[in-house]
Amino acid sequence: MKRVLFLCYGNACRSIMAEALARHFWGEGMEACSAGLMPLGYIPSETLEALREAGISTDGLYSKGLSETPLADIDYLVNLTPFEVAPFIPPVFRGKLILCPVRDPFGQDIGSYRRVREELKGLVRQKLPGLIGAVNSE
Repeated sequence: MKRVLFLCYGNACRSIMAEALARHFWGEGMEACSAGLMPLGYIPSETLEALREAGISTDGLYSKGLSETPLADIDYLVNLTPFEVAPFIPPVFRGKLILCPVRDPFGQDIGSYRRVREELKGLVRQKLPGLIGAVNSE
């Protein structure tokens, strides 16, 4: 099973949505988690609303940092920011770093969160499998 960590700045919008979408669409075929470079510490209601509207479970989601994730066990780290993050990744991470920037909807209207959700849905369902060599169990 591939272990994937989605990373963004605050672990409140993009990476949280990507984690939830990967769990939903990949189930047992991928172990997904998320983290933020500077975790916000909470998940905005718009993030949760955008996921629930699409029938995606939000159970167990919370905003966390890299220090709270099992980096030594991660195969792929998907950087959802446009920033170079390698200097911030502890050396215990030995997996592959993948850059897939997605715009940050934080502080915008619910429509922005919906658009980001759909962009991340495409990333998780279509682009990511090719990047990590995964086969969907759907």
